[in-house]
Amino acid sequence: MKLFLVRHAMPAFAPDVHTAAWNLSSEGRREARKLARTLPTGALLVASQEPKARQTLEPAGAVHSDERFGEVARDEPYEGDFRARRRAYVAGTDYAGWEPRDQVSARFAEGVRFWIARAGERPLVIASHGMALTLWLTTTIGLADPGAFWTGLRLPDLLAVDLTGKRVTRPDPAILRASPEPARRTDAAGQARTADG
Repeated sequence: MKLFLVRHAMPAFAPDVHTAAWNLSSEGRREARKLARTLPTGALLVASQEPKARQTLEPAGAVHSDERFGEVARDEPYEGDFRARRRAYVAGTDYAGWEPRDQVSARFAEGVRFWIARAGERPLVIASHGMALTLWLTTTIGLADPGAFWTGLRLPDLLAVDLTGKRVTRPDPAILRASPEPARRTDAAGQARTADG
C-alpha cells in the first residue's frame, strides 16, 4: 500500500473568517488542478473537513472527509508572525489554547490506520495541513527537525510516506502517473461518494 500526504493549496485569506472555513484562492484552485494530474491513478482520496483541504483534492475525483486530519485546534491571532509561532509549536513550544501535540498525532494516526484498511491495494492520498501532518510524521517516522520540515512545506505539497522504512520524500510526479492503475474495489467503502465517508 502506498501512502501520500498532501498539504492543501493556497487559501483565500480572510481575517474575518476562521481559518478552518477558508476556501482555496484562485491561485490555489489552479495549483490543485495541476496537483490532480500528478496524483497516483486509482487512489483513495481523503481530506480533512476544512474546505481548503477538500478542494485541493476535488479535481482528482470523489473525496472522503475525515475530521481526524484537521489542522491543530488553536486560539491564534490573525496578526503577528504566525510562521514563527507555528514553527515553535511543532518544535515543542506550548501555547495556551492550542491542541496538545500528542493529541494531534494520536487522532491523525487513528485516521491513517482507518483509511489504510479501507484503501486495500489502492494508493491512499490524505490532504491535511502543515502542522498536523508535521506532528504525525514526527511521531511516526521521527523527523529530525520538525520546525525546519514545517517551514519547508509548500502550498500545495505532495509527500510519499514509507511507513516501513520510516522515510518521507517528494515523489517524482511523472513516475506516479506512469504507474499502472490498480484494480478498483467494488465494495461500499471503495465506492462511497459522500463527503463524510
